Amino acid sequence: MSKGVTNTGRQSARARAARPCGDPLVPRMLLGKRLRELRDRSGLSRREAGRLLHASESKIARLEVGKTGSRPREVARLLAGYGAEEDERTTLLALAEQTTARAWWQDDADILPPWVRPYLSAEQAAKLVRTFEAQYVPGLLQTEEYARALFGREAPEDEVERRVEFRMRRQRVLRRRPRPLNLWIVLDEQALWRPIGGREIMRGQIRHIIELCRRPNVTVQIAPLGISGRIKGEGPLTLVRFPQQGLQDMVYLERADRALYPTRRAEIEQHWHDFNTLVTEAAPPERTPWRLAELLTTF
Repeated sequence: MSKGVTNTGRQSARARAARPCGDPLVPRMLLGKRLRELRDRSGLSRREAGRLLHASESKIARLEVGKTGSRPREVARLLAGYGAEEDERTTLLALAEQTTARAWWQDDADILPPWVRPYLSAEQAAKLVRTFEAQYVPGLLQTEEYARALFGREAPEDEVERRVEFRMRRQRVLRRRPRPLNLWIVLDEQALWRPIGGREIMRGQIRHIIELCRRPNVTVQIAPLGISGRIKGEGPLTLVRFPQQGLQDMVYLERADRALYPTRRAEIEQHWHDFNTLVTEAAPPERTPWRLAELLTTF
């Protein structure tokens, strides 16, 4: 994850870390969901709703799926056109104020491909994340040394440390209080046989995963070599669930130079089915520390 783009300037890690993490993704999703419900109730089509703003149908579609924010005055015009009651207008206008906030990753946008940014926002807002990975140790489990060796193969030297620091900041979600992210990973064993950075780095990485397995909010299963061929598609599979009731789960399918975000309910359900199949075919979580300790003896 996180292939690089040009480094256009750098702030200190301390300055970036000191800023509070906020993100407009969930407010956008909540607002869009309610606007869609109100529009449906009013009987207006997306095209007719667009006319209320002198905007296109596609703008209304993007707004309703949470892909974009909207100025409060635009939301106010939609709410008036939909016949929303005063109390609801007040609530939704306050939510609209949050939809144009800066994303938590904004200061590092120059090293983040556009296609990964929605997932990064979702990850920090999530209640739970489920991931299958066949090629590399997933980012939320990586040590600094492993991440540095991985990035060093593809990023300019002056960008590597920024990428590593950003990845370590992402991992704070596992220690978030009061509700840390619930993470469940199915890891194809071949990812652990891939010698990223050499023997000592791999030994340190495996020990780190063993330590993480002791956390009540982290579950890791080791799957048989080549298990990825048993599900459709290629590359990692990540599922995100939000704590807010009624928000649709996110599916994130990372590819070499892009990402897919399926939104049809049937597709989302199929990916959950695929992940659950992998869970049943992988070794049970209680065997993970034992298997990792066994792998340590080979490095």
